[in-house]
Amino acid sequence: MASITSALQKLLPATLPPSLSSRPGTLYQVLSRYSKDGVGQRVHQVRWGMKGIEDCYWEVTRTKMKLGGTHGKAWGKLVWKGKVVSKHDEEIRGGLKYTWSLGASKAPPTKSTSTPHVEGTSP
Repeated sequence: MASITSALQKLLPATLPPSLSSRPGTLYQVLSRYSKDGVGQRVHQVRWGMKGIEDCYWEVTRTKMKLGGTHGKAWGKLVWKGKVVSKHDEEIRGGLKYTWSLGASKAPPTKSTSTPHVEGTSP
């Protein structure tokens, strides 16, 4: 299995085109990776999760891509903290200004300052 993976990686270019990347990017780069230019996908701004805002996303209902998926317009319905905010389609703003990712926003895991006590060791 490892040999198949390494063989496939050798066939790919050193830097993947935006359409093959799974990394966050502009709204249009993320949406252009999917069929129908991302219509039906859920996307969120990465900064929402960094601010501790969870379960928020845009449900994409319509897109108009330009320049091979690097620019365009997208419309959708906003779901904020699990509740639908916009009942009608509205333009998704900040497509180029912010970093976007697929799915609903999640807060990053918090780092614990205390170390867990293991039985048989002194604290």
